Amino acid sequence: MVEIGQAAPTFTLEDVSGERVSLEDFRGKQVVLYFYPKDMTPGCTTQACDFRDHMEDFSALNTVIIGVSPDPVSRHEKFKDKYNLPFYLLADEDHQVSELYGVWKLKKNFGKEYMGIERSTFIIDKEGKLIKEWRKVRVKNHVEEALTYIKDEIEG
Repeated sequence: MVEIGQAAPTFTLEDVSGERVSLEDFRGKQVVLYFYPKDMTPGCTTQACDFRDHMEDFSALNTVIIGVSPDPVSRHEKFKDKYNLPFYLLADEDHQVSELYGVWKLKKNFGKEYMGIERSTFIIDKEGKLIKEWRKVRVKNHVEEALTYIKDEIEG
């Protein structure tokens, strides 16, 4: 599993334009890599819109935002269009990247067990090293917390 201070696991996934996006494409920038369970659900929509609403702040700090879920590209496209999301949404349908980052977990909901994404965020520095992680993320105020971390700990 990924550890703070280590090189972030590399990956290449498809985005809504059909482009193959690799973590290596963003060397020289910070990356906020966030994993979320499902497009169009209340918590995931709130989180995505919070990132959208702070996009200029992240961009000013030389930071790219990448959202990853197991949804297919077609669903990401609808989600991105409906909420005008200006960042990458990548499809991890076989959950290989989610497993690399240790966020593909056994979940319980209404007495049922199933495998799914544990909402998590990772900050990757300009050299591709993992420098911060949040697991079991609560949506409220999380985007602001990530932005503050980048301002204070990296750019500060």
